[in-house]
Amino acid sequence: MTQWQPWQDLLDTYWPHVVLIVSIAASVLATVHIAMTKQDVKAAIGWVAVVILSPLLGATFYLFAGVNRIRQERLTAQRDLAEHEIVALDRLVVPNLQPYADSYFEALRVLGDKVCRNALLKGNHVSILQSGDQTYAAMLKAIAEAQHCVALQSYIFDHDAIGTQIAQALIDAKNRGVQVRVLIDAVGAKYSHPPITKQLERGGVQVARFLPTVIGLRLVYANLRSHRKLLLVDSDLALAGGMNIRSGFTREFAGDSRANDTHFKITGPATRQLLDSFAHDWEFTTGEPLSASPWFDHMTEAVSESLDADRQSTPVRVVLSGPDRTMGSNQGLILGALSVAQRHVRIQSPYFLPDMVLIGALVTAARRGVIVDVLIPGSNNLKLVSAAMQAQLGLMVKEGVRIWRSSGPFDHSKLFTVDDQWSFVGSSNLDPRSLRLNFELDLEIVDRELGQQLGQRIDENMAKATLVQWDELQAQPFWLKLRNRLIWLASPYL
Repeated sequence: MTQWQPWQDLLDTYWPHVVLIVSIAASVLATVHIAMTKQDVKAAIGWVAVVILSPLLGATFYLFAGVNRIRQERLTAQRDLAEHEIVALDRLVVPNLQPYADSYFEALRVLGDKVCRNALLKGNHVSILQSGDQTYAAMLKAIAEAQHCVALQSYIFDHDAIGTQIAQALIDAKNRGVQVRVLIDAVGAKYSHPPITKQLERGGVQVARFLPTVIGLRLVYANLRSHRKLLLVDSDLALAGGMNIRSGFTREFAGDSRANDTHFKITGPATRQLLDSFAHDWEFTTGEPLSASPWFDHMTEAVSESLDADRQSTPVRVVLSGPDRTMGSNQGLILGALSVAQRHVRIQSPYFLPDMVLIGALVTAARRGVIVDVLIPGSNNLKLVSAAMQAQLGLMVKEGVRIWRSSGPFDHSKLFTVDDQWSFVGSSNLDPRSLRLNFELDLEIVDRELGQQLGQRIDENMAKATLVQWDELQAQPFWLKLRNRLIWLASPYL
């Protein structure tokens, strides 16, 4: 008899009791962790149900999918990166919105200062880039003219016709001596095969994947994605918005059936906030801090010196949100905008799955007499998301929110304007994933001219769209309503 035999015999006899004790202990520990860390009561109840109804298995699943390990790691990266704060931006902070918008928007500026990490900065110029044809041409031009550094971040960077062009432009820039960094989400990188990372690596470009999800290594991050889209050139020119890099968004490669989207070109001090965002994400992913030279020493003082004379400049705030200390920043600002709106709210969203808090804010604005228009795709590229969207429309249509189904090709734009003066644009969808799980990058822009341009674009699309009617929703067959509601139950993970 070996020294382990008594223990083996004991385990053979009492293994059901051991499993029961371990299961109870795991369930209790998981429940305590859920109660002490979850901020959303619905999410907490759901996780407790999973843990209790699936002994041991539920606790194991929560360990991998429910525990947020991002927050502290990102805080560490941010503290380390504080050494790079070498550009004084204090005097660029907008102290009062009255010169730029009606007085009631001042409350929204105060809110933004409290819920967002970044200040609202004056001295910027923002222009709209419509469709991939304009955006990708601007990207290629900017990269070709880069002299010091290029940073590119994207959720999807396809290995297709336009993707290979942009990749080659990045390789050419690197060969000219330009510092180049490319950060692609690990899940988004898998949308095409082989991934574009191989071409970039062969060309000597430093490229990284955000939160790899190899089974057994970083599975805990499988549900937390970087949805940010950003190109920074020489630290003073940025392209940001909602556009991934895909040939399907260009007339050249997709013809008249191309998908639509909207991107933005930004110059001015807001590019510093965008660079900070990229530097944080890059260091968090790779461990490499971006040095002051060349990344941070080309924020020229000329912009600051010309501000006093530049009365036409645009206030811009970079709004970061994600499952770290910035969680809820995007939703907080959107809720604030709906509360101050006086005349007309226009929203364009490809994936419109607001939670009950946001639905309540939309309905309340409509009840106050504000015109609330929401434009969604008539034909969505994600069928399950489209079905889940249909399950919620009645809650808003019944209360006076006007929801329109667009015609024509799919539009991926994420646009939000209030009274033609205040705009919120970028990567965030109005769905649970963007509002709680994804790392998002958006722009708060206070500019009458740009707000009117965006409003006009949405109005033009609504003129060709179909208004969703309450009677139409009620007339849907029961099986279709049931299907949509069942799919809606999984909406946080779609």
